[in-house]
This record gives sequence, structure tokens and C-alpha cells, in this order.
Amino acid sequence: MTFEQFKDACFRLALEKGCDNAEIYSVSGDSFSVNVLSEELDRYSVARENGLNLRVLFDGKNGYAYTELFEDPEFLVDRAIDNAKAIETTDVNPMQGVCEYPEITPPENPIMELSESEKIGLAMRLERDTLAFDGRVNRMGYCSVSTGTTHTHICNTLGLNAESSDKFSYAVIGPILRQGEDENEAYAFRFGKDLLDCSSMIKESVDNALMRFNARTVDSGEYRVLIRYDAAADLLQAFSGMFSADSVQKGLSLLAGKLGEQIAAENITIFDDPFEKDNPRAFDDEGVPSVMTTVVENGVLKSYLHNLKTALKDGVASTSNAGRPGVAAPIGIAATNFYIAPGIKTYDQMIGLLDNGLIITELGGLHAGLNPVSGDFSLIASGLLVQNGSILRSVEQITCAGNFLELMKNIETVGSDLHMGLPGNGRFGSPSLLISKLIISGK
Repeated sequence: MTFEQFKDACFRLALEKGCDNAEIYSVSGDSFSVNVLSEELDRYSVARENGLNLRVLFDGKNGYAYTELFEDPEFLVDRAIDNAKAIETTDVNPMQGVCEYPEITPPENPIMELSESEKIGLAMRLERDTLAFDGRVNRMGYCSVSTGTTHTHICNTLGLNAESSDKFSYAVIGPILRQGEDENEAYAFRFGKDLLDCSSMIKESVDNALMRFNARTVDSGEYRVLIRYDAAADLLQAFSGMFSADSVQKGLSLLAGKLGEQIAAENITIFDDPFEKDNPRAFDDEGVPSVMTTVVENGVLKSYLHNLKTALKDGVASTSNAGRPGVAAPIGIAATNFYIAPGIKTYDQMIGLLDNGLIITELGGLHAGLNPVSGDFSLIASGLLVQNGSILRSVEQITCAGNFLELMKNIETVGSDLHMGLPGNGRFGSPSLLISKLIISGK
């Protein structure tokens, strides 16, 4: 069957078998990835994806069934209905009807126009340029270029028909630097059109590796801390689940009941922006038209992130944050481009404002060392010791501990250096953040 024939058959059978509504979420696309080491192909992958998820509303309950083949629509419908019958929740699960979508301007992505051999050549050149950048670059731990396309189609028996096509490209490098008997590795990446000039990525990765040499711990105590943009983005991502309306409604978020309250310093504004220029989208994974959401404004919690189900439960409009971690997955909540709005101070100015304290450049243990419900964290960290506004030396073997909301209230200054991570199940970003106090465990 063609997609249209299979869709029509699924919808007809679903309605005949007593479903209130039915919806198809289909994703197809292709991907290319190459990793080179020592001017040889270490890994090479070309893949094609094609999946379809049928969602039915049967007796008011969601049922899902997944397939990669446009065959036997009746079996797929029956499986979805059986899954709906097994659901015990009484939540209402609405579907999006016919609507109009904002016009999206796709970002420039010239790497997509390259042939596979040219992409391999780009990875080879990236490795050579990195090795030649600094005499201390001993070898490469990682050097990859990846591209792909994704076509998403959402349609249902209410007349919804949403389609989008997206392209992505990114490169990741991990040079290993050697000084004497010591070696250090650091990673950097670039996304989309920034791949045309990789010199800044090479410098970033080499600088990050260099700053790890001759690192020592520090005395335990309370420190003024500057959390660098990349570490701050990782921390925001780790605690982003507390802004999900689903987590709030299930009692799994510290932010429950805090709408309209001050949860962060007045210099903190957080956006969920589906129109961010490098990663825009017209609709979410329920086909709801994208809207920009001010989640926190001047430290005040203004909104949770909603899909249609959680929005109906709270009596508000969806914030277009329905998400699926994969084609076969049920609908949940996911951020789009979720970031702390930048300030006006440069990174160097922030170091001067820090005066005496620590710069945290990397956080580890983000999956095990924090509690997304309570907001508490205890994380392995590394960075730099600063005295009188100047970097003195590298720091390692320390742990920083605290509570995310308390940390957000202790932010003195927000930098101008907004850094966005790679797209995935949400994209997260932050500028550097100057924190008035944070507990550090060292020696």
C-alpha cells in the first residue's frame, strides 16, 4: 500500500471498530555519519528511517501501535485498541483539529549539498587542521561529520494534516593533547552553517584540553562561582523536567503551585522558543502550531510546558510542547529551544566580576548526581581557580553541591555568551552565570 492508502484504511477501520478518533504520526528520513582517525575511516554509516505510529482514542483512552511496513492496517488498528483497553488512567486525551501554521524559514545548511565523498573529505580536513593547530595535539580521539533529513507527517480523523521537512548537519571533534607524560582530551561541536568555518571549533577544543593540565583540587568551602555557558546549559537541561506540566500534575516537580512566584533572581528570564533561527519548527508532535513561551520572566515563573492533555487539565492553552523521544513512543512533553536569555557582560568581564572564586567549566554525573524532583545536586566538577580577577590555575577532583532553585536565586550576573547545545529531544542553552555562593568539596 501507499502511505495514503494505508492511512485511509487505518482511519476507516478505527472508526468502524468504535474509536472516537485516530491519528497517524509518521517519520521518514536518512542519515549519514563518518568518523575518521589517522586519515582513515573509523566508522561509516548510511541509514534510512521509516516508521508510523497509530494513535486511537477508544473509550476516551489513548492506544498506540507502531509499524515500519504499510501492510495489514486491521492488525495495527486492533493492536492500538487493545493497548487502549489496557490503560487505567481516566485522563482526557484530546487531538488537534484543522489549523494554520506559522511560516518557517529553514536555516542555511550548505553541508547538506555536499556528496558523501565530500563529507568524508571535510572530516579528513578537519582532522588534519586540528592536528596542525597546536604542536601539543598528539592525536584525535574523535572526529566526525554527520548529516540527515527528517520528514514528519501528522494527520488525523479531525482533518489535521501537518507536514514538515528538516535537515541537520554537525561535526564533533575530540583532540588529545600531550604535555610531558600527561594527556588531556576535550570536545567541541558545530551545527549547521557554522561548519563552513571550523577554526573556532578547533580552537575551543584545544583550549579546553590545555586548561586541564596541571590541575589540582582546592580546599573545601563556600565559593563564588562562575558557571561557564556550556556547563550552565548542561545543568539547565538536567533540571528542565521540573518545568513540564506533566511532572507538575503528577507531583514530581518542585515547581508545583509556584506559578506567579519568584523562583530565580530578577535577572533570569527563560524562553522556550520554537522559532530560534538555527532550529525552528512550525508545530509540535501533536500538530499544535508553535508558540513562543516565556517560562520565567525576571525570576517569576510564568508558565509550565504543556501538551494538549496537560493544558486541558489545567484549563490553559497548549504551549506546543508535545514531544516524542522516538516514532514508536507515546506523546509526552519536550522542550524546543529552551534557554536562559543572555545579559550584556562578556565572559572576560564576568571573570573580573568573579574576582576570587572558581570557574566551573565541566559538570559530571548529571544522570546520577542530582534529584530532578527535589532539585538537589552533588556533581563532579572541574574548572579554573581565579584570584583578583585573573585565572591562576586549573582545578579538578572537586564536587559542587546545592539546590537548583537556590542556585537560580543566587545568580548575580548573566553573561552575554549564550551557548546552544546540539538538537535532540529538546535543545538547551545558557550564557555564563555568576553565582554568589556554592558549596565546593575538595581537600
